[in-house]
Amino acid sequence: MRQAENIRDVERLLVDDGTSGQEPAVDMMGFIFWPRSSRFVSERPAYLPKCKRVGVFVDACIDDIMRSVEDYALDMVQLHGHESPEQVSHLLSFASHLSVIKAFNIATEEDLLQTRPYEGLADSFLFDTKGKSVGGNGEQFDWGVLDAYHGATPFLLSGGIGPDDADRIKAFRHPRCMGVDLNSRFELAPGLKDVDKLRTFISAIRGK
Repeated sequence: MRQAENIRDVERLLVDDGTSGQEPAVDMMGFIFWPRSSRFVSERPAYLPKCKRVGVFVDACIDDIMRSVEDYALDMVQLHGHESPEQVSHLLSFASHLSVIKAFNIATEEDLLQTRPYEGLADSFLFDTKGKSVGGNGEQFDWGVLDAYHGATPFLLSGGIGPDDADRIKAFRHPRCMGVDLNSRFELAPGLKDVDKLRTFISAIRGK
């Protein structure tokens, strides 16, 4: 996210809560601080959301991460590069209040082994598709691979999830899955979300 009005529109999305009321549709919003991304946030938007704010970084130095944490009042940091467990621990020594999401690019069961050194460090994992870019490829991996994940750390499902995948998401079952990451296939342009598609999809997967 990077445009103030689009942030407001997504934040205002409500879905039925199952008790004749409504609740916010979106739990977190991401801000990408990797300069090579087409969704790179080059300047602070005029409006920032009240929901949890996630800063996405790729092999960034601690100083750059902490500067963005302060400038954007980030609640969470998503590390989408080759950050080592030692680097994650070092980051937390500067900002113990932050929640850390460590992203992994997945294609096979063997790729899940790379999560083990981060157990007890990262608050959650994000499983994305292996592709030409570190993220935002708009392609899916075989979710069946995740049957082999037996870690204790909860994860977000990512990688090319689109408007036509509502039934697949509802059918997906894993005790550690805490949510889904919606990005490129819900965009009108890089960094600009299609609010109507989000509303329809989130209402469908919550099934309320």
